Amino acid sequence: MALVSDVLEWLAQLPQPALVGATGGLILLECTIGLGFIAPGEAGLLIASTTVSAGPGGFSLSRFLILWAVVTVAAACGDSIGYAIGRRFGPSLRETKLIQKYGAEGWDKTTGILRKRGAWAVFFGRWLPVVRTLMPAAAGTAGLPYRKFLPAAVLGAASWSLAHISIGAALGEAAKQIEKYLNTGGLVVVAGLVLALFVVWTIRKRKKAKAAALAAATAKIEEPATESA
Repeated sequence: MALVSDVLEWLAQLPQPALVGATGGLILLECTIGLGFIAPGEAGLLIASTTVSAGPGGFSLSRFLILWAVVTVAAACGDSIGYAIGRRFGPSLRETKLIQKYGAEGWDKTTGILRKRGAWAVFFGRWLPVVRTLMPAAAGTAGLPYRKFLPAAVLGAASWSLAHISIGAALGEAAKQIEKYLNTGGLVVVAGLVLALFVVWTIRKRKKAKAAALAAATAKIEEPATESA
């Protein structure tokens, strides 16, 4: 795992624009069959997401949206490459040395999910380690139509990247440590909590703004009445 640690340390030292590009590259590699076993795309994404709220200006919506767009596109492209590989080589992929070494059981699990759930399996497979890497090629092998595969892949990539970026943006540097201990299911729970907190904060902020506007309007109405008296 020394190589993985070195890659993550290298990512952390990059300036923000280069970090976004490198993260997109890692995500693309992770989503292409086989490379997800060694490319730390998920960990790299959490590191990159900490820069969304870093810097003297604090949270930056533009940085958030750019990272989200880059990661979503990179993941969808990686999924499409994996799908094309599955269509080209078919069931013989299961017998390759890489799959036999790292993911034969995961491949069988993935194809089983695909038979039962179809495009929904592509969407939810994005959240599962190993399955995320194998799902695109398995979908191509199973003959799932690309017109059904692509929307599910894009929606899965968008929601998955949104959750991870939100966690990194909310937790900052702590996300780098948390990533070591949380699995994907734990990250989903944390993402849900972050989203819930954001919704509550937004509602309270709007209520305060409405109360302030109402108070200002009331004051304006009372002023003429006071002057006439």
